[in-house]
Amino acid sequence: MLSRIALRSVAGRQSATTALVARGSATDAVGERDEKNFPRPVRGEPGKVRLGFIPEEWFQFFHSKTGVTGPYTFGVGLGTYLFSKEIYVMEHEYYTGLSILVMVYYASTRFGPKIAQWLDKEVDAVENNWNEGRVENVKFLEQSIEEEKAAQWRAQGQELLIEAKKENVLLQLEAAYRERLMSAYTEVKRRLDYQLEKSNMERRIAQKHMVEWIVANVMKAITPDQEKQTLDRCIADLSAMAARK
Repeated sequence: MLSRIALRSVAGRQSATTALVARGSATDAVGERDEKNFPRPVRGEPGKVRLGFIPEEWFQFFHSKTGVTGPYTFGVGLGTYLFSKEIYVMEHEYYTGLSILVMVYYASTRFGPKIAQWLDKEVDAVENNWNEGRVENVKFLEQSIEEEKAAQWRAQGQELLIEAKKENVLLQLEAAYRERLMSAYTEVKRRLDYQLEKSNMERRIAQKHMVEWIVANVMKAITPDQEKQTLDRCIADLSAMAARK
């Protein structure tokens, strides 16, 4: 049992070494590897045995042909045949081997599971130690990817901020343009109002002077006799109007 465990542990270490080498080469080309189509190899577990050393496959082979007792009957019959025909002679070496077999069986059943557990822990420790660098590299790459995504997100935010600043500048330019346009409109309107007021003032002054000139000339043209006749005629008209009422 111990020799079988040792061979399995060595085979397991060799397979683990091969798997780790394959994993190391796959890590160098992680971008080209498809985990779905090419799954990573895993360490295989040893098969089941009966009586400490007989593989389970032998019993399954006899079970389909001879039933459950077939393998045991075959073993007992084969041993009886070998002993009866003295093919296998039971000399002093036989009893020595039988004693050693009993001791080996007792040691394997008593200490075998503990030794196998200890060997599995050692193999797992070695595998974890070899995988530590790969795991750290994967974590570093994942962190780099997350940082790159965050940087891209921040870059998109900067683009939005730049667009907002551009729109703000355009709004400021539009406000300045409208302010200057209003200022020009106000100034032009003020000057036009001034010209209009000036023209109206000149027209009123001209009209006033013309009226005064006409009145003065008319007053000069009226003689005292004409003024008296006009006054008498007005009084006569007023008297006629008063009489009609």
